[in-house]
Amino acid sequence: MDDGKPMGAKAKWWSRPRPGGTAYPAPQDSSPAPGDAAASAETRSGAPVPHHRPDDPHHPADAPYPPSGPPAVMIPPPMSAQSPSAPLEPAVAGPSEPLAGPPRDQGRPQPLHEPDSYSTPPYGRPGPWAPAPPVQRPSPTPAHGTSTPQGTEPPAPYSAQVPSADPQPASPPQPGSVQFHYDPWSTPSLAPLTQPGEPVKGRGKGRRTGALLTGAVLLALVAGGIGGGIGAYVERNGGITQIELDQAPPDDGDRAPSSVAGIAARALPSVVTLHVSGGGEQGTGTGFVLDRQGHILTNNHVVDPAGASGAISVTFSGGETASATLVGKDSGYDLAVVKVSGVSGLTPLPLGNSDNVRVGDPVVAIGAPFDLQNTVTSGIISAKERPITAGGEKGDGSDVSYVDALQTDAPINPGNSGGPLVDTQARVIGINSAIRAADTGGGEGSQSGSIGLGFAIPINQGKRVAEELINTGKATHPVIGVSLDMKYTGDGARVGDKGKDDSPSVTPGGPSAKAGVKPGDVITKVDGQRVHSGEELIVKIRSHRPGDTLELTLTRAGKERSLTLTLGSAGGT
Repeated sequence: MDDGKPMGAKAKWWSRPRPGGTAYPAPQDSSPAPGDAAASAETRSGAPVPHHRPDDPHHPADAPYPPSGPPAVMIPPPMSAQSPSAPLEPAVAGPSEPLAGPPRDQGRPQPLHEPDSYSTPPYGRPGPWAPAPPVQRPSPTPAHGTSTPQGTEPPAPYSAQVPSADPQPASPPQPGSVQFHYDPWSTPSLAPLTQPGEPVKGRGKGRRTGALLTGAVLLALVAGGIGGGIGAYVERNGGITQIELDQAPPDDGDRAPSSVAGIAARALPSVVTLHVSGGGEQGTGTGFVLDRQGHILTNNHVVDPAGASGAISVTFSGGETASATLVGKDSGYDLAVVKVSGVSGLTPLPLGNSDNVRVGDPVVAIGAPFDLQNTVTSGIISAKERPITAGGEKGDGSDVSYVDALQTDAPINPGNSGGPLVDTQARVIGINSAIRAADTGGGEGSQSGSIGLGFAIPINQGKRVAEELINTGKATHPVIGVSLDMKYTGDGARVGDKGKDDSPSVTPGGPSAKAGVKPGDVITKVDGQRVHSGEELIVKIRSHRPGDTLELTLTRAGKERSLTLTLGSAGGT
C-alpha cells in the first residue's frame, strides 16, 4: 500500500486552525530535517514555549498553548524549493521586527498548514484519482512578520489553493470583511459553512426565488383554469350534482274530523255526478245517496231534460258508473229522486236538521261545477229563510219553484245543483239549488260563476219531499185556499178580487174561508214574520207541512186583524 510514496515521518497537524480561535504553532524541533532548505527558519520573536494551562479542560496536557503575544504565522517555502517530505517549522512574527528576505507574493495566498507529503487533496497537489478541490478566494494574508492590530480578530483560515497556470489576482480586502472558516475534514462545498455579519448575496438564492415565483404563477394559472371550467359547468348545468329540495316527510293523512279535509273525506263517497240527456237537451248536475237501496236526491231542473224517455247516468266518486231511473220529481220544490240498480256498497250521507242552523255556521259544498267532479268548497251560512223563486223558463209559471232558502257564500257554480251542503259533522243541511250571478250582459242562456250568493233548499223540506216522492211518486204542497194578486205593489200579499177564470179568489170551504179571510185582505205577517210580497207568502207557506197551524196577521179597511188557520194539501206537479 506504500509503494511509490515517501516513507518519512508524517506531517503533524498542530497548526490546524480552530474555528473562532487562534492557530497554535507547532512545538519547536531542535533537529531540522536533512535536505530541507527552509529548516533554518527560526523563531523571530524569541518567545518562550508556552506551557500547559490547567484551566482549560479541553486542551491536552502535553500540548503547548500559543504565546500571549501576536499569533504565529506559518510561512512555508516556495513549492519549487521544498522537498515533499520536509516538514515546516513555524515562525513567530514579532510585533516590531520585520521578516528578512525577499517579500512574498501578495497575490497568492499562503496555506496555514504543513504541506501534505502524499499530495492528497485538498492540501497537496491534485492527484490523478480525484478532482481538483474547490477554490475559495479569501483576502490575502499579510506579509511575513506583519503584526496584527490589537483588538481585532486574526483572519480566519482558508482552504488550500491549487496552483494554476493562470492564477486570478485576489481582490483587495474590504473593510470589515470576514474570512471563511474552512474545515478540511468536511465534504468540499462551494458555499461557505458559516459567515458572521451581513449575509452574502449569492446567485443560488435568486435562482430559487425565481423558480418559486414561476411555480406559483403556473399553479395560479392551473387553479384559475380549473376554477373557470367548474364555474362554467355549474352555470350551464345548474350544479355539479342533482339538486334535491327539502320536503316534509309523508304523514298518515289523518285530519281533524271537523276540518274541511275531514268533512270532505267522510262526505265524498256519498256524492255522485249525474249526466242527463233527452229531447235534444243535456245537462250535468250533482246528487247524493239517501239509502242503501240506491235512492239519490237531486234537483228537478237537473233531470228535467231527460223527460219521460231520456237517459240518466250516475258516476260515483270512485269513478264507477251506473244508469238510473226517475222515481219522482216536483217543480214547486225543485226536487227529484232517481234510483240506481245493481250497485252494492253504497254509503248514505247522513241528514242534519236545518232548523238548528245558525247564521255564521261553517259549511262545505260538494259538487261537479262545469263537470269537475268531487269539487269541494267551503263557506258559512250567510242568512236563513231567504225567500227565492227560481225557474220560470216555460213562461206559464209551472216550473217556478218557491224556496225558503239557506244563503251561503260557499262557491256554487253551474253543475253544483243538487249537491249537498253539509255542516262540520258532514251532515246534510241543504240541497244546493240556485245562485245569484252578476249581470254579465251575455244574453239569454249565458252562465256566470259564483259571486258568493248561493242558495240551498233546507234539508227539513227536502227530507219530507223526498220521502213523498219515494213512497208515492208525488209530493204534496201546503195551501191556504186563496188566489193572490201578483201585481200588487204595496207592502204585503193582497188577496185578489177574482180567481182564475173568474172563479172566487177565496176557495169555498178551504182553510182561508174557514179562518175568515176575505177578498181584498192584505196579509202582512205569518207567525209573526213580516211578508212583503205574494212570493214571500208562498215561500213561507211552502216551508210547512200540510196540516200545520199558522197565525196570519192581515189588514182590512185599514184595521189589523189576526186569524188562525190549518194548512190544507194540494198535489204537486
